[in-house]
Parts: sequence; C-alpha cells; structure tokens
Amino acid sequence: MAVPSTTFVFILLLFTFFPPTHQTVSLSLSPTSLSKSGDSVLIQWSGIDSPSRLDWLGIYSPPSSHHDNFIGYKFLSSAPTWKSGSGSISLPLVNLRLNYSFRIFSWNESEVDPNHVDQDHNPLPGTAHLLATSDDELSFESGRVPDQIHLAYTDGDDEMRVMFVTPDGGERKVRYGQREDSLDDVVVARVGTYEREHMCDAPANNSIGWRDPGFIHDAVMTRLGKGVRYYYKVGSDSEGWSKTHSFVSRNEDSDETTAFMFGDMGTATPYATFLRTQDESVATVKWILRDVEALGEKPAFVSHIGDISYARGYSWLWDQFFSQIEPLASKLPYHVCIGNHEYDWPLQPWKPEWATMYGTDGGGECGVPYSLKFNMPGNSSEPTGTSAPATRNLYYSFDVGSVHFVYISTETNFVEGSKQLEFIKRDLEAVDRRKTPFVVVQGHRPMYTTSYERGDAPLRVKMLEHLEPLFVKNNVNLALWGHVHRYERFCQLVNYTCGSVGPIHVVIGMGGQDWQPIWEPRPDHPTDPVYPQPERSLYRGGEFGYTRLVATRKKLTLTYVGNHDGKVHDTVEILASGQVLGGSGAGGGGIKSVNIGSSGDAGVIRSSGESTFSWFVKGASVLVLGVFIGYVVGYISYSRKKAVPGSNWTPVKSEET
Repeated sequence: MAVPSTTFVFILLLFTFFPPTHQTVSLSLSPTSLSKSGDSVLIQWSGIDSPSRLDWLGIYSPPSSHHDNFIGYKFLSSAPTWKSGSGSISLPLVNLRLNYSFRIFSWNESEVDPNHVDQDHNPLPGTAHLLATSDDELSFESGRVPDQIHLAYTDGDDEMRVMFVTPDGGERKVRYGQREDSLDDVVVARVGTYEREHMCDAPANNSIGWRDPGFIHDAVMTRLGKGVRYYYKVGSDSEGWSKTHSFVSRNEDSDETTAFMFGDMGTATPYATFLRTQDESVATVKWILRDVEALGEKPAFVSHIGDISYARGYSWLWDQFFSQIEPLASKLPYHVCIGNHEYDWPLQPWKPEWATMYGTDGGGECGVPYSLKFNMPGNSSEPTGTSAPATRNLYYSFDVGSVHFVYISTETNFVEGSKQLEFIKRDLEAVDRRKTPFVVVQGHRPMYTTSYERGDAPLRVKMLEHLEPLFVKNNVNLALWGHVHRYERFCQLVNYTCGSVGPIHVVIGMGGQDWQPIWEPRPDHPTDPVYPQPERSLYRGGEFGYTRLVATRKKLTLTYVGNHDGKVHDTVEILASGQVLGGSGAGGGGIKSVNIGSSGDAGVIRSSGESTFSWFVKGASVLVLGVFIGYVVGYISYSRKKAVPGSNWTPVKSEET
C-alpha cells in the first residue's frame, strides 16, 4: 500500500531532527546484593561510542529518585579505561534502608551551568542525556538487621546506653553479658523517628535533601559491674541480630580517666555530592581505633564537640557518618555537643540582636536529627518554635575517674537568666574536688581563638561576660572548643591576659573539616587574610587529628596527635594543685610553635635560644624560596588550565566554619 505523501514527509523530518542512535550502553552491578553496610559494589559499563571526560555515573536511593536527586556522582573518567567507552568503578555504600540504582549520563562542556554548582562552586553535572540505567537494583542481605550502633553514658554509673537504626519500627532488643557466649540479660529498646515536616527549611525538607531516616532505637543496659568488659548484640529473632560487640563499663572507684577529644570531624564519601565532605575524618577514626586497641581492659570515651556529620540537610550524610564511626562508637561511649552545622537557621528561637553570627549553617535541620540520633545524659532541651521536637543534648555533665566533664551549648541561650547558665552555675559549684580534682568544660564556638576573631566577636564578648567568671571562680582547669578547624593551645587566661589562674583554653576543631584558616602568608594566595600569633597563643598546629586526655588524681595530660603520622605534636600537663607544667610541642624545647605549611605539616618549632639574626636569614631564605615556588606553581597551574578546558573542577574553599 502506498504511503501518503504527508506521512512520508513527517517521517523524513523525524529522522532529520531526531536521528536514530545505535549506541547501546550496558550498565551492570556485581554483586547485586551486599552483605552489610559499607561493603563495595563493582559497577561496570560498556558501549559508549564517543566517551566524554564529563560523562558521569549517578548514584540513586531510592531507585525511583528524579534524575536531579542523586545521592552522589562519579565521573567515568576516574576509570583508567574510560576512553575505550567501557570501564568499572568500585564503591563502598552504606545501607540507606532502600535499594540503590545507578544511571550513566552524557555531559559536555557546552552544557555546564555556572549557576548549578556545589558548595565549592564546582558545576554539578547535568542530566539531560541519559545513556543507561542499571537493570538490577542494589540491595542489602542484612535486610532489617540494625545499623549505626553507638554507645553513650547515662546519668547512672552502672549503665550504658546503646542506640541503633532499623528500617521499621518493630520491637528490637539488646542482649548482653560478661561472656560472649552467654548474653543472658535482655532489655527492650524504645523506638522513635522524625518526619519531613519536622525539618524547618531546605534542603532538609525538600526532595533533594530529605530521605527517610528509618527508626531510631534506644536501650539502656543496667546493673553493670565496675570496669568490666561486657559483650552485647542488638536486634530480634525474627528480623536478625547484629554481630556481637563489646565495651568496658565505667568504674567510679578508679581515678584513671581516658578520653579522645576533637571537634568538626564530619564524614567521608566515596563519591562527590552537593556538599564538601571530610576525607580526613577517616584517618581520625583510624588512629583513635589504634589507641583503643592499646587500652586493653581500661574504659574510655569519645568527645566530639560540635559540627558532627556536616550533613546540613542532606540526610544520607548522617547515615554515612554513623556507619563510619560504628567501629569506634560500638566500643566506646560517643559524646557530643551541638554546633552551628547541626542547628543554626534564620528563625531559630534564640537569636538576640548582638548574635549576628547565626545563619543557615544547619541546612534546615533545626537540630532535629542531632536531637534524636543521640541521647546524652541530663534532660536539657529548648523548643524549636515549630512543630519539630525540642532541641536536646544541649548541656550536661558527668564524672569519669578523676575528671568532671561539662558540655555546654554555644548555639542556645547562655546569658544571665537562661536555664543553661543556671545549670552551669549549679554544676560547677557542686563539684567535689576530692573525688574529681580536675574540671574540663567543652563547647563548640571558642571563647578564645586567633582565627576569625571578627566573625564571632559579639558571641565571645558575651561568653567572657557570662561564662568566664564562672570558670575562673570555680577553678575550671581546661576549656576545649571547636569551630575553628585547627589546633591551638593558649596559656591560662583571664580576659585575654596570661597568668597563674584561669583555664587553659585549647581549640581542637581539627577532626576532619578541610577548610582551615591561614596563619602565614603564601606566595600563591597574596590576598588571603593572615592571623598573627599573639603571645597568649602558645602553640598552633595545622595538622588534622585529635587530642588524647589521660588523667589520674595527681595529673591531667592532654596530647595532640596528628593524622599524618599518628604521633604526638603537642603536650600540656596540669597538676591537681592547678599548676601547669610547661607544654611542649613536637620535639619539645622552646614551646612557641607556628605552622607555616599546608594542612599536612606538623608545625615548625621555634627555640627561644636562636638568635634574631639567624631567624632573619632563615626567614629571608624561606621568603625567596616561597616566591620562586609560587611562580613555578602558578605557571604550571596556568599552563594546565589552558591545556584542559574546565573539566577538572578545582575546589574553591569558602570561609566556612
């Protein structure tokens, strides 16, 4: 039968403007089911006819997510064979309680949208050209077995809290005992969750950031012996049990105290996503686990003082964080206080006129995930001003061995007349120094720092007015702070003045977040602000890491351990009398330390015995060398930019704390 002329013309136009493609791209997974959270899947593809450096793999959960709502992405060019149109990528993935799917998109430089960018202002990939979707979805064999297990102290010396997450709200239990093969004690866990409408703003409450958080289970193991190793597992007979973990219980009769302390750690992801993630957090956890193994049968705990996961409204980063810390937090109590990236948003209930530093750092979470995923001692809370549950885990205290630890919130009200200030007053005045000769206070934003002093200056004025007098009056020995992503130790301070009274202030925000302030000029960054080191600052270190606190009734020692080598870079000792023994940096000697290199440097120790002339010569030499290196690096960078059109994004670090 003859084809009508109009139909022929239509078909001709269709093939002219929409030519058929013979490209068949295959995308496969191996295996299609992972045994547990954190295991790896091998993603393989082939058949891309004209591969581009910007072709990319999208990672989706749930599988029905819109193209733009990916969890993360990887450029196919990260595979060595990508130019052949085929390759593979291996990814460790956490259990989000829903399956994953994967998609490949074609993308080229002409389609880059400068307005669609990630936190570092790097263009986010476009989704206009879908090449392939994985035929299979990726699932987890563990199914409804609990994940994200973490411990915490309670208000009872003979108790230990354990929390975990499952995809359903069915009954789960904890079995525990002093023998791994005899977990005879059983406790049923409370269960709760939170909803999308509890989030106060985007991205936490929109389709990109929101993911179902699952159900959070909370149980307390009771009647524990003093300083005894206990074994435990969580789950149920019908849905499955976790593997068996163990911890050493608190011992109120012991005067020994061990704690691992840091702030601003975050989490690492095996893919790029909308936010900058914290690769250094992996090393922080690794070195602490090394120290935990060396403890043997001694109890210890972890203290993470604000800016916990840096999820900031992208909820799967909370899952990534808890999966990353589980090897540590299932062994030791994991204690936290709230930071700006858990809480702050424009309409937060407490935002006095002077508090100009509160913004959108919380990503619209309103503190809800932080408040429900942790359960710290005490019962502090503040209303959110919305339908969301009250913000919890704000201020509390507990004793471990010879130390009384106090946690405070710099994000909620602490001025005269507030519930928090009344708590701090009562708590410090009630400390029995015969039992706990040392007092350590911890909060997120620092009372003293030599970095970004302008940004938080109004807050620090109020801290000096309302908090410092209490610290001095009650002989607080040590005040630990985060927020600034460096390590910095001060002398004993009262109103910016060194003396023989007042706490030693230490900034320990070097747990993992990779934006850090600049303390010395760099030839390739001539316009960056520089923060000179005043006399009150005794040691500044640019190495990521953590601090280790060890105390007896006679002496408290705080050491700063660096991530690049796992070694001690600074130490300070405090006697029970209050006397401070001269702190020493890496290599000991004459105490004044300034970091002049990248974040991987351990710090350069300056001995007071070296002549001014010698330092002048060395300084001039370093400056000349720095200018030369800067010229070479700048030339190479310029050449590379000309040779490679904007396909390799360079992170641009914003001034974020």
